[in-house]
Amino acid sequence: MEAKAQDFPRRPPDLDRLTQELFAEIQSDQVPVEDIYETLLNYYQAPLNLNIASREDLRALLLLSETQISSLLRHRADNGLLLSVYELQSIEGFDLRTIARVLPFVAVAGADARTARGPLWQRILHEDNSFLLLRHERVLQARQGYTPPTLYQGRPTLRYLGGPDKLALRYRASHSQDFSVGFSLEKDAGEPWAWQPGRGRVGFDYLSAHLVLQERGRWKTLALGDYQLQFGQGLLLSSGFAVGKGAEVITTVRRASVGVRPYAGLLENSFFRGGAATYQLAPRWQATAFASHRRVDANLRQTQDSLAADDEFSSGLLYTGLHRTASELASRHRLAETVGGGHLAYASAGGDLALGFTAVGTHYVAPLLKRPEPYNLFEFSGKNNLALGLDYSYVWRNLLLFGETARTAGGAVGTVNGLLAGLGPAADAAVLVRRYPADFHTLYGNAFGENYRNINESGVYVGLKVRPVPRWEVSAYFDQFRFPWLRYRVGAPTSGHDALLRVAFTPSKTSILSAQLRQRLKPRDLPTAPERPVPLPGNYVQQSLLVYYDGAPAPALEVRTRLQASRLRPDDGQPWRAGYVLAQDVAYRFGRALKLTARYAVFDADDYDARQYVYESDVWLAVSVPALYGQGTRAYALAEIRLGKPLTLWLRYAETRYRHQTTVGTGLETIEGPVRSEVKAQLRYKL
Repeated sequence: MEAKAQDFPRRPPDLDRLTQELFAEIQSDQVPVEDIYETLLNYYQAPLNLNIASREDLRALLLLSETQISSLLRHRADNGLLLSVYELQSIEGFDLRTIARVLPFVAVAGADARTARGPLWQRILHEDNSFLLLRHERVLQARQGYTPPTLYQGRPTLRYLGGPDKLALRYRASHSQDFSVGFSLEKDAGEPWAWQPGRGRVGFDYLSAHLVLQERGRWKTLALGDYQLQFGQGLLLSSGFAVGKGAEVITTVRRASVGVRPYAGLLENSFFRGGAATYQLAPRWQATAFASHRRVDANLRQTQDSLAADDEFSSGLLYTGLHRTASELASRHRLAETVGGGHLAYASAGGDLALGFTAVGTHYVAPLLKRPEPYNLFEFSGKNNLALGLDYSYVWRNLLLFGETARTAGGAVGTVNGLLAGLGPAADAAVLVRRYPADFHTLYGNAFGENYRNINESGVYVGLKVRPVPRWEVSAYFDQFRFPWLRYRVGAPTSGHDALLRVAFTPSKTSILSAQLRQRLKPRDLPTAPERPVPLPGNYVQQSLLVYYDGAPAPALEVRTRLQASRLRPDDGQPWRAGYVLAQDVAYRFGRALKLTARYAVFDADDYDARQYVYESDVWLAVSVPALYGQGTRAYALAEIRLGKPLTLWLRYAETRYRHQTTVGTGLETIEGPVRSEVKAQLRYKL
């Protein structure tokens, strides 16, 4: 039976709420909030067709449990294609809250709805989901990096080479399971304008473009330009959507093997550049091949040894994407990187069993060589790295077994294996075990772990989610980890743990009240002292509390209140250092033409180590998570104005005002005075 088109208007997703539900608390600037936010938005722009979505596609949403995914696939097999998304209400395990969360990101259409839309060029030109976007942002106060240079010891002081304006220009047109085409241009504040097409500078410092075609007969995906890859559990390839530990303690533990994905973001280091293709070899077999070549930012130094085979070596890759000063520009695109490989996948008839084999080879034109520090003893060195891996997932009743094991060029073997279990209609559990040796070198992996890289770590994670009565949910996890070798600022093998307890009450579909406690014990070298001349590892303890309310007292009114506090100390006997933020958000929509959002927050943090990261609403496709420390207030106002059917304008003003400070920031970012103000404007034209 051919499914009909979806029969109701789709509401925009509440991405702010979803992002905060996935994380609840952000304690580091390493969390890829921008990538996750944009991935969710991409699902809204190109919704997942429930009639052809695979198990891995549904896992990638992060909003469905394994039991719910199995129920949906079983319903589809027994009853044929869905006729409407409202049919989800008749599927076992789909409660109203789950349906409300997933509705903006899914659709119901025929198995091949594009045939009635004409050839590719017509589908691109007439695609509703296409836009051109221009963004400008700036800090209003003068920062030291933009002031005229002065002389110091006869030499001019360091300054930024460009102006304080940050600009971005983006275009994209996409349709789910059909195509995606687009480009992105960006110039960060402080970067100079330059016309160097051969070096990827066309006024803007950063240029990205892609064309991805999907479902062309046996060719499942064809990608040219910039793209991302994610296979297995991300141990070897995970340049895309990965959350890790957070408020969602079950579904974010596993990774989804979604294969090749278009890249249209502004992060300058989280993609491959070249070509990739996925081909259906047989009904149960798929093969993916990819090749990437690009120049990456790196510090290159001259070799002192006259007998060395190479004249230069790199002491490390740089990931900031900032090219504002002469030294930053000197490191821009200095190292050529070539990556190639592929993935062979098998899936059983119902998708219950999936197996995969991955091969990734990397070559740099100059060898990587870390500083000769003890903690760098096992770090990757050289020009070439070859990694081979096997991944699997198996569903049996309400159990999901998954994992990946890989071997890198030096012979080290890393592995991550997990189990998700539906213990009943009101309980889910997760267990994950990982081991990444100190000489395990996966340059593009991002499997589950405590570190931001899968190296020098072993651990066991246990998560539990229980719904004891309707509208109540209790979540908890405990993660015990160990670092078998030295790390930066940790001069001995050590261990630690991370524990979380969260209670959430949902009085209605439009409101939620939650409270969360978290404790992290992570080793770090204690500062030297007269009685301790040599740094020794200590137990760095951090405890945090989060109370959060999100509600809609009226259809046009949203209210959010957030109390976030933490305290930490480097070891027993040391004084606690503490910080907190109390934030109140209000959003009101005046019909379809205008939406206003505002926040006022008070914060107090003893020092930078006690800083508080707080997620903020921002313009479309942008993310703001400032780090607040010291004493002061943080406020912002955001206006979303529809100037007509195709035009939307966003205006944002944010201000951080500090008490007891005469300057804000450090180095070239220093501002004279206690206030830092930011303005941002964005215009989107829907083509």
